[in-house]
Amino acid sequence: MLKKIIAIIAMTIILSSLFTTMGDKAEAAYYHTKAISVAKANLGVPYRWGGLTPNGFDCSGLVKYSYGKAGKVLPRTAADMYYKQGYRVSSLQTGDLMFFAPNKASRPTHVAIYIGGGKMIQAASSKGVSIAYTSNSYWKPRYIGAKRF
Repeated sequence: MLKKIIAIIAMTIILSSLFTTMGDKAEAAYYHTKAISVAKANLGVPYRWGGLTPNGFDCSGLVKYSYGKAGKVLPRTAADMYYKQGYRVSSLQTGDLMFFAPNKASRPTHVAIYIGGGKMIQAASSKGVSIAYTSNSYWKPRYIGAKRF
């Protein structure tokens, strides 16, 4: 009888951790999908240094705003997002944050949201909120890594 009780407790613990992990993944997928939807709804909004609203965004302002509308609080700057949020990933998934710097040794100065299909959505000083290919000749050599949360 004691062995059955121990087996039931062990199974309960295993199933509980499995469902918690599945719930965490579903929650993350929601944040990513919602944030991308918010960012896409702002396509064409002009770039504004320090901008945090649909009146004008800078890169980290767009990311912070989009994820904020999805219920996820992020730091204000690209560097703080890079150093203080999430975990590094080597293979991109939809919703990952992509970081860029003037050179590989610099702190990140730009952040974008990976939207899949080799594309990212960003607030770029030249185009405002726009979609670009990750293989773009300007951005690709400045890419320093991605984070997921």
